[in-house]
Amino acid sequence: AGLGEKVAKYRDNLPQMNGKLFLSDGGMGTTLIFHKGLDVPFFCAFPLLDDPSTYAILLEYFREYAAIGREQGTGFILDSGPTWRASTDWGGKLGYSAEELDSVNRLGIDMMCEVRDEYETAALPIVISGCMGPRGDGYEPGERMSPDEARDYHRAQVETFATTRADFVTAMTLTYSEEAAGIASAAQLADMPAVISFTVETDGRLPTGQTLGDAINYVDDNTAGSPVYYMINCAHPSHFSQSLDPDSDWMQRIRGIRLNASCLSHAELDEASELDDGDPLALGVQVGDICRVFPHINVVGGCCGTDHRHIREIGVNARSALS
Repeated sequence: AGLGEKVAKYRDNLPQMNGKLFLSDGGMGTTLIFHKGLDVPFFCAFPLLDDPSTYAILLEYFREYAAIGREQGTGFILDSGPTWRASTDWGGKLGYSAEELDSVNRLGIDMMCEVRDEYETAALPIVISGCMGPRGDGYEPGERMSPDEARDYHRAQVETFATTRADFVTAMTLTYSEEAAGIASAAQLADMPAVISFTVETDGRLPTGQTLGDAINYVDDNTAGSPVYYMINCAHPSHFSQSLDPDSDWMQRIRGIRLNASCLSHAELDEASELDDGDPLALGVQVGDICRVFPHINVVGGCCGTDHRHIREIGVNARSALS
């Protein structure tokens, strides 16, 4: 885990595994575009880390969420959201070299550490996640890789995170199981705990048509069960709550959900020129309902369209469900 100040704090003992509630932030990309009026080409937020003025905007964004965790007395997962697309293909589109990507991924973790240093208390553990995303689009599987190809593609970013103070990596908005297995393998090789987060369509299935259960079982079978847990993100509860099976083993592997504000499908969201921020109160209630049925789901946060209002409601309802 590196030397001196680079030692990760929780890598060997992730506190969210003990069942206490952990919140995370909302929809960073949609907030930056629709609320902050920033240019986010290809939905890549990592260049904002390189400019002091936009770095300050991002820092303020994360502080606001860490303050909600403190206010509600929960734990908090600080995901380095700007690094979601800081990998070779997306970096190449924006003219970033391998060295520059390595540097910007480190900056993302440094920012999370800065926020943690300000907000963490004994009662509010803050865990730092190196955020990764799919090689292709977050909604369309597109050209699919084998697990080995995915491992080789994602390895550089995982290895960068492994030499920072990141406690674990989270691969978000994954659309198919082979890529997920490859990322989990890359993390295994780097000795990094990994969380795998799938996105689902309005029918609760992955964009490939695979069920959540089959996708989780595929990754577990191909990596000796190496992910520490699984999540669902970039979907509304109405899209997947019917497909969660309380009697299945795979359901016990899902510990986190990061929800969209909107009930719209991915295709509809892609076409939208205005932000659909849904109903924060109703979203909070739906999360509470899920946590009541599945009390092992204790990592909750937002995705597209959500902001501090949604996270506040999600926190209040999840806390009441899990208390």
